[in-house]
Amino acid sequence: MPKSIAILGSTGSIGTSTLDVAEALPDEIHVVGLVAHRQWEMLLNQCWKFRPRVAILTDREAFLRAELAEFPKETQLQFGEDAACSLVQSTDIEIVVSAVVGAAGLNGTWAALEAGKTVALANKETLVLAGQLVMELAARRGAKLLPVDSEHSAIFQALCGAKPHEVARVVLTASGGPFRGKTASELAGVTPEQALKHPTWVMGRKITIDSATLMNKALEVIEARWLFDLRADQIDAIVHPESIVHSFVEFTDGSTLAQLSPPDMKLPIQYALTYPERISGPAKRIQWSELRGLTFEPPDRETFRSLGLGFEVAAKGGTCGAVLNAANEAAVARFLNREIGFLDIAEACRAALDHHTYDPTPTIPGLLAQDRWARQEVARWIPS
Repeated sequence: MPKSIAILGSTGSIGTSTLDVAEALPDEIHVVGLVAHRQWEMLLNQCWKFRPRVAILTDREAFLRAELAEFPKETQLQFGEDAACSLVQSTDIEIVVSAVVGAAGLNGTWAALEAGKTVALANKETLVLAGQLVMELAARRGAKLLPVDSEHSAIFQALCGAKPHEVARVVLTASGGPFRGKTASELAGVTPEQALKHPTWVMGRKITIDSATLMNKALEVIEARWLFDLRADQIDAIVHPESIVHSFVEFTDGSTLAQLSPPDMKLPIQYALTYPERISGPAKRIQWSELRGLTFEPPDRETFRSLGLGFEVAAKGGTCGAVLNAANEAAVARFLNREIGFLDIAEACRAALDHHTYDPTPTIPGLLAQDRWARQEVARWIPS
């Protein structure tokens, strides 16, 4: 029987790639539910192609604009986050793909884990915001978290069969974004249009800016700390512009295992959905006859200061992840609105971390309160 899935964030880049995988593997994957925020026309097209039992819009205005009569008779259109949480806890859902961008992805992921579901996690912010609590919940409920981020999928694959004491460190690779090799003075006048031109990946606007600042890698460091139960000093990052090696694991005996594939999110998505099986699918293959070399270089942490914040937060834990994530989301929004500069994004996050009231053992309400505080703090922050 095919595995039944629900996709949170079906109209985003990960959501649409997940549907590409489902379309290519109809005997393996059955789409039962789709959740989108406001792109109701795109959701409508997805429903006609996959005929899910439930489709949900979480934006009220979009739900009111949607033409209910245009949706397939097999699909019930619903509204709101409560409906999304009910969907992921349904008995006919086996795997929940958490592909919502930002802290908004926490609720649906949490609900799925509470129901003991397998979660294919593309929403790294869930673990950045509440990593310890999320992993504890998964353990209590017997739920599984399978990584969809290409870097964490690579680490997950390399770790298969390894014992924790055998792992020396994991190394996350980064493309370097559009500004690799640039100095701080060269980045002072960067525009949103320039920052959105990623050399390798096609992603949403927020994630693309995170890649340009290396904040994406900072968040991945925090995600790896919780997902694989590592110390911060067991995690490192290296710039690899070809984006062929997606990360690697160094073991205590000196061996290193890496996972290689073209920069195509369909492969880590498929691996999470079909795990532990490997089957032929729609992902691209490496053309070895065309590959001329792989290059690596250390990241410039002085220019791209966001990366250092990730290691700091991974080491300290507590409320730091919630503050960093919220501050970054607010700062990126201000940059895209041309209210602050490119380099100001990291400085605004630094200020929020320095001024927040740290709690080493927060609750979910406490984390959400810090999230709100950090957004308000960055909204009124003035660059020096």
